[in-house]
Amino acid sequence: MMEGDNDFNSNEVVVVGSCMIDFVGYAPRLPDPGETIHGTEFVTNFGGKGANQCVAAAKLGVSTTLIARVGNDSWGDKYISNLMKNEVDTSYVFKTEGESTGIAQICVAESGENQIVIIAGANKRLSVEDVEEASETIKSSKLLILQLETSVDVAVKAMRLCKGVSILNGAPYTANYDPSLFELPTIFCVNEHEASQFTKLPVTNKMEAEIAASRLISLGCKGVLITLGAEGAVFAEKQTGNVFYVESPAVECVDSTGAGDAFIGALAYLLVRRNELPMEEMVEKACMVAADSVTRKGTQPSFPDEQILEKLVTIHS
Repeated sequence: MMEGDNDFNSNEVVVVGSCMIDFVGYAPRLPDPGETIHGTEFVTNFGGKGANQCVAAAKLGVSTTLIARVGNDSWGDKYISNLMKNEVDTSYVFKTEGESTGIAQICVAESGENQIVIIAGANKRLSVEDVEEASETIKSSKLLILQLETSVDVAVKAMRLCKGVSILNGAPYTANYDPSLFELPTIFCVNEHEASQFTKLPVTNKMEAEIAASRLISLGCKGVLITLGAEGAVFAEKQTGNVFYVESPAVECVDSTGAGDAFIGALAYLLVRRNELPMEEMVEKACMVAADSVTRKGTQPSFPDEQILEKLVTIHS
């Protein structure tokens, strides 16, 4: 394994994905198309699905490495410093000439609902060659996480290198995919909107999510997780035929931005450190971590740290 910039054991979780600077505006509600409304607060946070999921896992105590690109600008420098502060190995976070660091424009309503527009910037330059440079780190990892904020080719290449468990978060939805996106990952994880787009089926409740999960299994997935926000999650597995639904704890939602990333980071931690648990219990615990994250503002700042693990131990004990 290549020596990193940080002195961490980086063989547990490797994440291939995006880094975004989040420009977040809070408002009483989300505006209608063409409407201008007054907001109440503006903040700047570190985001991007790849980095979010990496930091979410790292904050729970698992060792992580991120493979990503930032711009050769002040935001890129700040982002790398933020990752290192969260004890993420940044050996493969590349600065990119001629591109800005990716940004996300986010509007958050008082209900906790959000709307997000992303501008990829340097993220779109993350390449198969970057993945190949980190091939030994990927091969030696216990778990690999990927998303679709970077190119499909990058995700496919990384999954082909992976010798452990892999989670592909199929977000955002892309129409330009081949069957390998379903066939390669151990778990294909999407929310209800993405599940509907990939399957062309309505997904508005638990029953419809179970039907969509079965459809994704028929398309080649080994395992499928469909997250339903405050309603919980549905899991289906091809090999065993197992399908189950897990409820999410009821909490007062302040900001749902990044809840899905908190879920995946927690699931990664559990699959690496608590893999003796039944899958249903791991999904239940991941839902608990995601629910906890929505009780605070922000994305990465809202992710719980190792203190929540004491609460997780009490479930089913």
